[in-house]
Parts: sequence; structure tokens; C-alpha cells
Amino acid sequence: MVKLNKLLSVAVIGAILPLSVYAANVKKNVDGSVIYDRANGSYTAYKINPQADKLKFKVGTPATKEQIKARNIDVMPDGTGLPVGKGNIDDGEELFNKHCAMCHGDFGAGGKGYPKLTGGDHASLKNQLLKSGDEPPERSIGSYWPYASTLFWYIKTGMPFPHPMSLTNDEVYSITAYLLNVDEVTFKDGSDIEELSNENFKNIKMPNADGFFPNVDAPNGAQNMKKYLSNPKNYGMGTRCMKNCIKGKVPVVRIDGESLNSGVTPPLSQKRDLPKVKPASKEEGGVGAKIYEQTCKACHGNPAIGAPVVGDKKAWAKVIAKGKDTIYKHALKGFNAMPPKGGNTALSDADVKATVDYMINKSK
Repeated sequence: MVKLNKLLSVAVIGAILPLSVYAANVKKNVDGSVIYDRANGSYTAYKINPQADKLKFKVGTPATKEQIKARNIDVMPDGTGLPVGKGNIDDGEELFNKHCAMCHGDFGAGGKGYPKLTGGDHASLKNQLLKSGDEPPERSIGSYWPYASTLFWYIKTGMPFPHPMSLTNDEVYSITAYLLNVDEVTFKDGSDIEELSNENFKNIKMPNADGFFPNVDAPNGAQNMKKYLSNPKNYGMGTRCMKNCIKGKVPVVRIDGESLNSGVTPPLSQKRDLPKVKPASKEEGGVGAKIYEQTCKACHGNPAIGAPVVGDKKAWAKVIAKGKDTIYKHALKGFNAMPPKGGNTALSDADVKATVDYMINKSK
């Protein structure tokens, strides 16, 4: 019996020891997940395709140094990558109104279907929606973004939406300065941002610069992320409450049909049929007018975008001269900066043609 106990003890210790050693030296991905060894043609419970590691794709050509340099235009938080240039808030306001306000609203305050850029509240980032009436966090460039560099290169590479990469470096500096100024972001010395350049850009102090963790900036960003995500204590180690979680009397709220319908238009119903929609008359433009308002007006109703504006007879005369078949083809397949079907691929070909007819009739 003593010999058996010794054998059991040795077996238990032998089983535990390798696990503890393995846990200390285990390989992990950046997200904290374990990288297991491959053995006997398998990775854990999954079989490995032995041909996968031998495949070599010969597609395209290696990028040249010049090609890489032309695309390596992102800007790092420490200012690396900032191009030479400068801009001021006066020019920035004019440029913003021309290129950005139609989507992001006046002063970047939103309200037109796209994210608001200004008007946030840094203190509100701790808000949580725990009960009715709680206010959500007010996120904006100034209240939420940790780095001004992200704003610069996002505008530089992704905006304006209809024609990105069309702004000069000076214009990007101007728009960046304007948005930061409107959102009351200042330089580190507390002075207002009125002119911005590659020389003073690093002096910007973003209110939420320390609001993100772990620090993912180079050179140790990946290691910091791996260390953070590998620690289970960072995901909450509290005790889950399973019973008697609410102290005192539990309030009971009963819902009745009358209060549910209060102020609701149309009233709630168990009927499955959709409400009948009155078809638009020919005078109103029919389905083409409706689709134009929903899908096309954002570009064809704004002179700043560059697309021919509906109602502009001179601009549309050149378009109409190409013939309806060509216009239909451009609308269906896309043309220049316009995506196929105006970006709404759910539209039928007939609906797209009806919309083209409406726009032409309004522009003759």
C-alpha cells in the first residue's frame, strides 16, 4: 500500500510539473491565445494539410522602394511621417464648409447621417447606460481620440469622401487645425491652435491621450498587447451573483397595451402585413424621385461634390448629349467616382433607369 501511494504521488507530481513549466514558457499570439505545437500531422484536434506550407504563390511583382515610399504616408503619434506644410483655422473653416460640412454638419457637429466630429465631453467617457435616463458617452475628436496624428492622416488618405487624396498637405493641416480649434483642443502650453504645421504638431495635447491601454505604440506595442490580453485578471475576476442580488424590495413594473401605444405612430399591432404605400404620381416624379432623394441627392444635389447637379441645365446638357443608353450604362455599372447604382446595389435596373429619367426631366 505504501509503495502504491508513492507511485501515485510521483505520478501526480510528474503530471503537474510539466504543466507548470509549460505555462511559464508557453507561446502566445498577440491576442493572448496559446500557440500549440504541431504533432503527428495535427494542430490540437485539427488535421494539418501538409501541402499548405509548401505552396508558393507567384502573383504580381515585388514592390519597388519608390512604390512603398509612395504608399507609406501614415503619420505616427510621435509625428513620424508628417509632411512639410502648414495651415490655419481661417482656411480650414473655408475648406471644411466646402468639402466636409455636407456630411458632418456645420462646425463638425453632425446631424446629417455621418459621425459628429466635435462637441464631445471628455468627462462623459465614464458614463454608463445602467438605467433609464442615463446619458451615453459624448465621443468626438477632442474628447475621445488619443492622437491628433490619426486625424491628420485619416483626412489626408480618406477624405473628402467623393475624391480622397485630393487635398494638399497645407489644406489638410488647415482642416485639422480648424477641427481641433472648434473642439477646444489646445497646445501643451494651453494656447489655442490657430496655425498648425509639421513643426508644432507634436505640441498638441489631446485630452484623452492617456485614456487607452495597453500602450500599442511602437516599438513594444505588440508585446504590450500580448502581455495585457494574456492576463485573465484584466477581464474581471469578481464573483457572479446568482440569487438575492438586489437588496430590499424588488420593484415590479407591469406593461399594459395602452401605455405601449402611447405616442407610437403607427400604433403597435400583431398584424403581419406591411402598411400600404401610396404610389407617387407622375407629377411628383414617381419612384425615381424617391430614390433620388434617398440615394443620389447627396452627390447630385451638392455642387461641391463635382457631379452634375439636378436642375443645372448647362451641366446636364453635356450628359444628355451622350444618349440615354450611355447614361443608363453609367448609372448601372458606375462611372468615374460614382459607384454602380449610386452605391445602392439593392435597386433593380428598372428603378435605376426610372431615377435617371427623373433626373434628366428635372434638368432639361
